[in-house]
Amino acid sequence: MKVLVRALTAAAMLLVTGNAVLAADLYVSPEGKDTWSGKRAAPDKKGTDGPFATITRARDEIRKLRMDHRLPSRPFVVEVEAGRYEITSPIELTSEDAGTAKAPVMYQAAKGAEVRVSGGRKLVSFEPVTDATVMQRLAPEARGKVFQANLHSAGIQTIPEIQVSTMWAESKVGMELFYDDKPMTIARWPNKGFVNITDVPNDKPVDIRGTKGDLSGKFTYEGDRPSRWTQDHDIWLHGYWFWDWADQRQKVSSIDTANHQITLAPPLHSYGYRKGQWFYAFNLLSELDMPGEYYIDREAGILYFWAPDGTSGAGKAVVSIAPELLTMKDVSYTTFSGFTFEACRSTAIRVEGGSHVAIRGGTIRNTGSWAALISGATDSGVTGVEITGTADGGVNISGGDRKTLTACNLYVDNCHIHNYSRWNPVYKPGIMVAGVGCHVTHNVIHDAPHMAIGFGGNDHVIEYNEIYNVCYESNDAGALYAGRNWTMRGTTIRYNYLHDISGFQNKGCVGVYLDDQFSGTEIFGNLFVNVTRAAMIGGGRDCTIENNVFVNCTPSTHVDARGLGWAADGYSGMKAGLQEMPYETAPWSNRYPKLVPILAENPMAPRGNRIAHNICVGGKWGDFESVARPMVEFQDNLLETDPQFVNQSKGDYRLKGSSPAIKLGFKALPLDKIGLYASPDRPLWKSSVKH
Repeated sequence: MKVLVRALTAAAMLLVTGNAVLAADLYVSPEGKDTWSGKRAAPDKKGTDGPFATITRARDEIRKLRMDHRLPSRPFVVEVEAGRYEITSPIELTSEDAGTAKAPVMYQAAKGAEVRVSGGRKLVSFEPVTDATVMQRLAPEARGKVFQANLHSAGIQTIPEIQVSTMWAESKVGMELFYDDKPMTIARWPNKGFVNITDVPNDKPVDIRGTKGDLSGKFTYEGDRPSRWTQDHDIWLHGYWFWDWADQRQKVSSIDTANHQITLAPPLHSYGYRKGQWFYAFNLLSELDMPGEYYIDREAGILYFWAPDGTSGAGKAVVSIAPELLTMKDVSYTTFSGFTFEACRSTAIRVEGGSHVAIRGGTIRNTGSWAALISGATDSGVTGVEITGTADGGVNISGGDRKTLTACNLYVDNCHIHNYSRWNPVYKPGIMVAGVGCHVTHNVIHDAPHMAIGFGGNDHVIEYNEIYNVCYESNDAGALYAGRNWTMRGTTIRYNYLHDISGFQNKGCVGVYLDDQFSGTEIFGNLFVNVTRAAMIGGGRDCTIENNVFVNCTPSTHVDARGLGWAADGYSGMKAGLQEMPYETAPWSNRYPKLVPILAENPMAPRGNRIAHNICVGGKWGDFESVARPMVEFQDNLLETDPQFVNQSKGDYRLKGSSPAIKLGFKALPLDKIGLYASPDRPLWKSSVKH
């Protein structure tokens, strides 16, 4: 892949001149003091002046300069030197900290420096477990290998309880343990995977309309393993209790070991419980039986840990303390570049309102919720960041005004997002998009239990992303997903590479999933390889599947007429969503003219869909419900014919000039632009796309 030359944002151009970082106005260093002037990168020889010790102190100095009318009319730069900056509360910026278009405020890591903003407390003292009662509770293989740390002695007096998790809310993880910059595992059984519910008191057959299962919160299990848990008093289960796409963490109320029955404490799962579904148990000292597992005795304030490297864990173990790391409310023209944000109990970076806020380069990892959440802002986003180990998703962006179709121009660009959604695995995608006019470009997203990108709203552009090995712990899920609204139109999904996506236990999931009559979306010029049900229109209208390449997808395309069948009772909800928007007047009537007469045109029918100029090789071409098929326009799709790839066996899906697809109107895909690209924020890149 050739290095792509890209137009940087105005903030980025101010941040860099060639490869030279702008000279700093203020400095922050672990060797600094907040009583110093902050005008030197290192302490002077006399130890009387030097850098500040904290970013917050630099923020306060900028406020003082602004009040004294001494802030220059040019970019103002705070340079942060290498080191670990441990905080217990977030760095907070408000409107009084904002820059301007001519004089942005830039917080940047020193060139080549690793600058870590950590919300965690490093544990430096571990001791062998000697309490006979604790030793007896530990698994035999763990005795002598588990060490303990006194959290109270480490200055941590309050240890939050675990709370029930839900799909829709942000995670409430509480305190977590990270070791050598990786999340550790709360002691659990089984160590990997799940076990099945053997029965429930009132089992019900699954109905596609969403019939609920047993609602008693009781079920039976197989085997005698829970007999080991009799001395554990705060036992939790994480399960997919009824549907393969709806999980929940719940506390155990009681265990009847004689009858092999578990009773869960309220609140119970809203969909109920079903025989054959799966779960695992966690937060059990008695199941601390392998390296990387830990358990916190919250009453005693003791953490028990079996370090992966066989040491005591001292010096490399960190527990999360700070709720968030950086918050910006109504801030404009402000950039944070090159930082590592890590080890917090909630979302690492939260931006509300404002404009031209940029998080550029560096890493966000090991968070208790999202990596970054940007809402209500304009012309802001995240670029060139490595994101991993989040409890929820990666970046959540929402903005603009749907009623006026005013775009927000929020973006997530050139980010590597992987191994996320540790705590809430479903509906917490690598990137979540809402509102109007967001851009998701050139990201690589992989290794996640559920979605890569979730979107709702209008006029988004999702392009040049590579996505693989997602939805591995769920079914009836989509790598890219949206659903249940006629008015959320105008999104373009183009030039993405989706591959090796098959769902939990290879039962199947979807590449691009337009669920429950989602409409007005264009799926153009994407490459799908080894994806089950690659492009799906779930009863929606006015969608296009065009100029895509499908290789070994089963099926490649799907259109159904659910609105005329099992989902017909959803009409009232769809109509209500329609009437929330001024769809009959400008700018809506100009932007989406097909929406204006919808209520008079059999609205629940999948009308106006077009499937054209696609290539299908291997797998299966289509899965079209008989009622839906006559309503779909098919044109010039190349099926069961060799498209003449340059080298399919080596993954090179470019077309030879003699390809019959070109004669049918197929346009070459820009494979060289897919995925990460080199930039001042991300000097290294790679892509698995062959071309």
